[in-house]
Amino acid sequence: MNDRTHVSIKAERSSVLTGVMLGIAAMLAFATQDAFTKIIVQEMSVAQVVMVRYWVFAVFAVVWVSRTGALRRALPTASYKLQILRSLLSLAEIALFNLALRYLGLAEAHALMAVFPLVVIALAAPVLGEKVSLKCWLAVMAGFIGTLVILRPGLSVFDPTSVIPLFAALCFAGYHVVTRKVSGLGDGFNTNVLYMALVGCVVTTVFGVSAWREPTLEEWGWLTIISVLSVAAQLLLVKALEYAPASLLQPFNYSLLVFATLIGLFAFGEFPDPWTIIGASVIIISGLYSIHGQGKRH
Repeated sequence: MNDRTHVSIKAERSSVLTGVMLGIAAMLAFATQDAFTKIIVQEMSVAQVVMVRYWVFAVFAVVWVSRTGALRRALPTASYKLQILRSLLSLAEIALFNLALRYLGLAEAHALMAVFPLVVIALAAPVLGEKVSLKCWLAVMAGFIGTLVILRPGLSVFDPTSVIPLFAALCFAGYHVVTRKVSGLGDGFNTNVLYMALVGCVVTTVFGVSAWREPTLEEWGWLTIISVLSVAAQLLLVKALEYAPASLLQPFNYSLLVFATLIGLFAFGEFPDPWTIIGASVIIISGLYSIHGQGKRH
């Protein structure tokens, strides 16, 4: 191995490590954002909280796309219907998960939400026509079993509000599948971000204005922190993808569940019960196994 090759490999490893660290930082930002969201949705309507988030997101998206003079080029899309659909699915996921945080602990909500990559695999076959390996289907089945372990339907401990993050996971999976579909038609990152922000801003304003009440000074502080963390998390994630491929970063996304559990424990005194820990472990292992199966196939 010559010196040039050695330097190249070292630089590549450094780039990947930077991407991983940025990705983990994004997960910490998401977990912290959800902790503040959990506080504010106890007193304020979810519609109002989500509306304020989308207002900030819309401003950020327009500024982000305009900085390269690409605003006009980002408006045309290969499919307006698909862009609106993916935007509505993303909005539904955020609203449902925020609602779940009103009733559930951070660890439990995130444990159930962690099933979404497996739902993406299940939807990819019928919607995108992708071939799904037997390993991936086994991972999906195992993840479903892990979800049942957490929910324990039919038992006296079953909480109907526990299904809310599952609906959020389904919407988030649908958003990912539709995004892959529309990206395959030629829509780029700027177009995807712009439509998601603008459609979400319009829809949340329609519902949020009717639920509006003047926030207290403290609540404005929470809303500001939530909005800033949301944008920061997205920026960190985008930056992480510049340094490392998505397939490599995916396993580290499960650090979000670890951060959520730790924040729930120290900030809210929440400790997941043994069934939640077991179920979450099954879901995470299933997700990692599916990534391994997809990597082998490619």
